[in-house]
Amino acid sequence: MELKRENVLIEALPYMQEFYDSIMVIKVGGNAMVSAQIMEDIIKDIVLLRYVGIKPVIVHGGGPEITEKMERMGKKAEFFQGLRITDDETMEIARMVLVGNINTKIVSLIGLFGGKGVGFTGYDGRMILGHKQAAKHVLIDGVETEVDIGWVGESEVINPEILHIMLEKGYIPVISPIAVDAKGNALNINADTVAGDIAAALHAKKLILMTDVSGLLRNIKDPGSRISRVKLDDIDLLIEEGVISGGMIPKIKGAAVAVKSGVERAHIINGSVSHSMLLELFTDGGVGTMIY
Repeated sequence: MELKRENVLIEALPYMQEFYDSIMVIKVGGNAMVSAQIMEDIIKDIVLLRYVGIKPVIVHGGGPEITEKMERMGKKAEFFQGLRITDDETMEIARMVLVGNINTKIVSLIGLFGGKGVGFTGYDGRMILGHKQAAKHVLIDGVETEVDIGWVGESEVINPEILHIMLEKGYIPVISPIAVDAKGNALNINADTVAGDIAAALHAKKLILMTDVSGLLRNIKDPGSRISRVKLDDIDLLIEEGVISGGMIPKIKGAAVAVKSGVERAHIINGSVSHSMLLELFTDGGVGTMIY
């Protein structure tokens, strides 16, 4: 039965009251980056959040676009445990795509829909300080091998001051997941992980991770097998069982860091479903996986 229009608003009211004046960190990535229509819908939703008194902060990825640009330049993208192996040239391409292309595109869409967007990287205000990830030791054909994943970083310190200043003035910050190390080198950081770190540093009410699947699926081939709630204690077991694997690992880990640090809830939702964020936030039946 279709909800009467006024009922939709009435159902949303308690959520609007609860979320008023709170900070939400929203990670946008995956297919949303590739489809102009999906991206426009997501940005409209985020501008709407701003107008109902929520303070959104956007962290964006750009994996598919970086891979596509690399292939055009004759480089093959390689991954290790869901993280992109990043040599000097790949880092240059990642910066070009993330900062020069995606970040400016999101900021301009926010303006188009009546919001005020402002773009940042981890360099700005020394917002994301990190260090290069250590080489990984793995068994390949029974031989322990060292894998150096290049300029891939982990964040150490998030300095959220510049974000607080912008949020107070009504701006929507848009952050590229590039950190800076002590020597001033750029580091490619997984956007899901850094979104979790930023949500924790801002004491955000919610972290919302947008992906291409409807949350965490018990069986990746069956969209009906969505797990709607995951407790922190269950995560390690789900990774062992292989339910959480590949690119879902950094998402869940980013969400776990945020929740452990005091973010009330983290949600993993399908960004390709039109207005899924509004459904997750303002209706009684959520549409993704909630980590608590």
